[in-house]
Amino acid sequence: MPQSATHPLIRNRMAAKEKLEAMLNVALRVPSIMLLDVLYRWDVSSFFQQIQRSSLNNNPLFQYKYLALNMHYVGYILSVVLLTLPRQHLVQLYLYFLTALLLYAGHQISRDYVRSELESGYEGPMYLEPLSMNRFMTALIGQLVVCTLCSCVMKTKQIWLFSAHMLPLLARLCLVPLETIVIINKFAMIFTGLEVLYFLASNLLVPYNLAKSAYRELVQVVEVYGLLALGMSLWNQLVVPVLFMVFWLVLFALQIYSYFSTRDQPASRERLLFLFLTSIAECCSTPYSLLGLVFTVSFVALGVLTLCKFYLQGYRAFMNDPAMNRGMTEGVTLLILAVQTGLIELQVVHRAFLLSIILFIVVASILQSMLEIADPIVLALGASRDKSLWKHFRAVSLCLFLLVFPAYMAYMICQFFHMDFWLLIIISSSILTSLQVLGTLFIYVLFMVEEFRREPVENMDDVIYYVNGTYRLLEFLVALCVVAYGVSETIFGEWTVMGSMIIFIHSYYNVWLRAQLGWKSFLLRRDAVNKIKSLPTATKDQLEQHNDICAICYQVCSSSEMVLLWILFCFLMVFCWKSWSFCL
Repeated sequence: MPQSATHPLIRNRMAAKEKLEAMLNVALRVPSIMLLDVLYRWDVSSFFQQIQRSSLNNNPLFQYKYLALNMHYVGYILSVVLLTLPRQHLVQLYLYFLTALLLYAGHQISRDYVRSELESGYEGPMYLEPLSMNRFMTALIGQLVVCTLCSCVMKTKQIWLFSAHMLPLLARLCLVPLETIVIINKFAMIFTGLEVLYFLASNLLVPYNLAKSAYRELVQVVEVYGLLALGMSLWNQLVVPVLFMVFWLVLFALQIYSYFSTRDQPASRERLLFLFLTSIAECCSTPYSLLGLVFTVSFVALGVLTLCKFYLQGYRAFMNDPAMNRGMTEGVTLLILAVQTGLIELQVVHRAFLLSIILFIVVASILQSMLEIADPIVLALGASRDKSLWKHFRAVSLCLFLLVFPAYMAYMICQFFHMDFWLLIIISSSILTSLQVLGTLFIYVLFMVEEFRREPVENMDDVIYYVNGTYRLLEFLVALCVVAYGVSETIFGEWTVMGSMIIFIHSYYNVWLRAQLGWKSFLLRRDAVNKIKSLPTATKDQLEQHNDICAICYQVCSSSEMVLLWILFCFLMVFCWKSWSFCL
């Protein structure tokens, strides 16, 4: 095969190998997170009380609570070690564990065979008894499969090391009495146990050497690059966001499966919604599962925003703007609200109720991010002369969705919950999203009307300015109503420090700063309009003196065209100068 033809094949194989290694790197670390989650849920004091009430209470080993505590701490250490092991050592550890499970399965097969032979009581030749021969062949095939798998996993040709559990079968083949076969089976188990102990003793210093080399590498990295670089390196090697997302999805799938496995009748739509919320609430009762939910929400938000941009622009969106919104804003919002409200400390029903509100806020944030993506694309499409009906349909349909869906969400949350100040803040965000979409659609319609007219619309910039000013004014009025409601609730209702702080922050950022910005924008535009009106109009002599040539298109222009160009140039100069002075 030519070398040029082998290159794509080699690259595909390397890419597939890298993807497989990345999947293994995540999948093999998920059990460590699950073990940490189980240890967090484990009530040590309750476990110790159960031990004291059990028959093990007379055992000296269980007289003290320190044993349960030590088991708890050892579990945490093992989980952290399992989480931070390099991938090659982690794979080797899982292979050892798989070999131990196979050996246990082999001895289970041997024990079941010996028990069935004792129950039958037949000690003659097997070929004379079909049932005995069938049992023997079934056990023999199972034992051969176990031995072969063990040798393949451990990568050794010494298959006899894993065949001790075949001794009862060989003894039965040699017509050894059944009582003696029981003793041989126990000897085989002891022999396999000694092999395992020898293997552990011969590799006793491996964890120490591994920890020593890891500590040496950590010290070198910290001395050269610092702690921040070490943390970023561990974050990338462990693939923390994907790891926690997979862990949470496994928990959620197990929760859903456990529900449907115990239900015979199909649930209604309201019941399914309640099941969805309670399952999410069950899967965020620990800090680890809460982090898993945070990263899952971040990836869901990333997927929605990516789909939004793909819907608007197709594959061209990723070529023009590869730096997509990573969706971390929604995840961080969920984490802050969960920590602030003490989500993991609540009961399941209360947690589900609070999660419904938090998820509503997250969805509102996703819709706002979708609007930030769609707004410049829709306005650019309206201002351009692109006549593709499919592009215009996609832009308008997404805007209509962003107009209707936030309003529908606000209506639904008003139906299910009692109105208060916090809920009004949440609803106001959806209302503001709908108002912004309405302004964007109105400007888009103006652009399209100008496109289909033979003559341009006069004072189009003034109309656009008035449209923007109108919905900015509506946003200001909505924020002012929220503050007024919060102040009245604080005065006539229950006063809290947190509520007062939220009112102050909302008043400063959404009312005071927005009012200042709007007023300064109005003053700048008024000043620019006055400057434009004060400019003189070009006469016929001036046009002839300057050769009557447009500085932009190099064509002959009339007096009115010259005036318009001169006014536009002066307007831009005044506006840029005012904007620069305002920023300073």
